Parts: sequence; C-alpha cells; structure tokens
Amino acid sequence: MFSFLAGMPLGEYIRRRRLSVAGILLQTEPVKVIDLALQLGYESPEAFSKAFQAMHGVTPSQAKNKNIVLKVLPPMTFQLTIKGGIEMNYRIVEKNAFYIVGFKKRITIQFKGINPHMNSLIQKLTPQIIADLKSLCDMEPKGILSVSANFQERTAEGSELDQYIGVATSKTASNDFDILHVEASTWAVFKVVGTFLDAIQDTWAKIYAEWFPTSGYELTGGPELLWNESPDTSRPDYKSEIWIPVCRMN
Repeated sequence: MFSFLAGMPLGEYIRRRRLSVAGILLQTEPVKVIDLALQLGYESPEAFSKAFQAMHGVTPSQAKNKNIVLKVLPPMTFQLTIKGGIEMNYRIVEKNAFYIVGFKKRITIQFKGINPHMNSLIQKLTPQIIADLKSLCDMEPKGILSVSANFQERTAEGSELDQYIGVATSKTASNDFDILHVEASTWAVFKVVGTFLDAIQDTWAKIYAEWFPTSGYELTGGPELLWNESPDTSRPDYKSEIWIPVCRMN
C-alpha cells in the first residue's frame, strides 16, 4: 500500500529519510561520523559512508564543509479523503414520449446560487398563465417544471442550454407557448429534501460525481427536469425531484 501511494518502496523511503537527516546533522551539529552511523542503524561507518555518498554525491566528512550541496527528502504525509457514502433516494421510471409546454430561453449554466437569467422566464408566470399551464398538465411530474435541454456542454459552468419553465403534457395544441418534444425514455428520479437551492445543487453534483460512475446507467442526452413542491422555498425540508433521462450501459 505504501509503495502504491508513495511511488517508492517503504525501505527506500526510510533509507533516504535517514540519509537526509544525516546530512542535516553533519552540517548543523558537532557529530562524529561513526556515532552518526550507529545512531541511524548502520552496521559500520563504511556502510553508512557508502550509502551517504550514493545519495548526496559527497562523503560524510565532506558534508561538514560549508557550501556543500546536499539532497533532502522531506517527511511524507498522507491525507485520507472520503467521498460518497451518503444515501441518495432514487427510483427508475419508464415514460412514453411527451411534451414540455411553457416558455423557453437560452441561458448559461451556473452551478451555485440563483441564476439571474431565469428572472425573465419566471416573471412570465402570472397567476393566469400558471392556471393555463396546469390545465394542460396530464402526467407526472405534476405542476410547474424547470427543464434544461440542448446543452452546449452539460458539466461546464458558463456553457449554454435551453431553459424551459412549463408543464409535462401529452397535448400540443397551443400557439401561446414554446414546445419541447421529449422522446420516450427511462428516467432516474432523485428525491431532494433540504434547503432550497443548496440541496438541489448538491444533489445534482452527487448524481454526476457519485451515482453515474457506479449505477450502470449513462446519460441519453435528453432534457433534465426539476420539480419543486411549491412556490414557497423557505422551508428547511423543502422537497424537490430531479428527473434525468438514462439508459443502461452496454
């Protein structure tokens, strides 16, 4: 394990650390070579001198002189970083083709915080418009959705995508709204509970960084849906769902 992490055998690391310490002591302390050899575990001064010269290019006696260049291997430390291990609630849903009906705008991806480009879309949702859209909704997920589609680069902040605010429906007869056709697909649906908007963005990041690499599924390239339980996002246990179209890996 040490060799894998450090890139050298443990014995080699110990040897080079001892010889690094030896160089420092020879230049800073009035130590005898024979005493230093025994202190560092060498069987004889000759064995110590040979190893010292092989690493530093000079003998221990020469190392005591000023302006002698020596090598040093600093102490090695390891940090343990644990990723994942946090439960994610999801289900797999099969859906026939459907439509997203609502308003569309080309915006840029922003991973943290509220995206200011969404304001003009949200402002179109008057009470009457919301009622009209909800009257068209005849399937899950019910209610007003945020839909991201036609990504320029799905995981690159600042890249562009088509953002829709609308509803999922089987109906297309509407001249007042933008329409996105969504192909039949398998969907991975992730439940999100927590502080809006942080919980949603954290879950989205975990989906790509942790769920996809171990799930056996991959992206289809289709749109991603976000359902929120209500317009009031102030609750600490606010509920949302993220719908992502997926397919089994070959």
